[in-house]
Amino acid sequence: MDNTMKINDQITVGPQPNRDEIYEFGREGFKTIVNFRAANEDGMPLTPQAEGEAVQSAGMHYCHIPVSMSLLDDQQVDEFRAQFDDLPKPIFAHCKSGKRAGAMAMMETACEQGMTGDQTLQQARKMGFQCDKPELKDFVKHYVDTHHQ
Repeated sequence: MDNTMKINDQITVGPQPNRDEIYEFGREGFKTIVNFRAANEDGMPLTPQAEGEAVQSAGMHYCHIPVSMSLLDDQQVDEFRAQFDDLPKPIFAHCKSGKRAGAMAMMETACEQGMTGDQTLQQARKMGFQCDKPELKDFVKHYVDTHHQ
């Protein structure tokens, strides 16, 4: 699948896969797919329920944590971070374009590594993340600054 980005050995992020790409991820050795899209978003190739069924039939674990750009809150990140250690790895995490998924993965990694919000944004830029959403950038910085170890 194009436009994926490997954050580390545990997690890769990108846009929402279609049914064929889900099976390909399973063949590539991914163990979990995490869906950060809200159920009512436009342009979804699969509903969260249909995606979950496809992921499970491909032999992987499925996790759905809906994250809306207009309703970003700490609880969604906390939920992902609480489940992260127990999810079978490696993980492919997605949203529509990969931005929310990338932000969630970066916040998990940054908090575990004791990074600051500025360090997290700097690392994201080095990795090639193009965040054109100021509200997402501000949210990531604030979350990491208030949750890092």
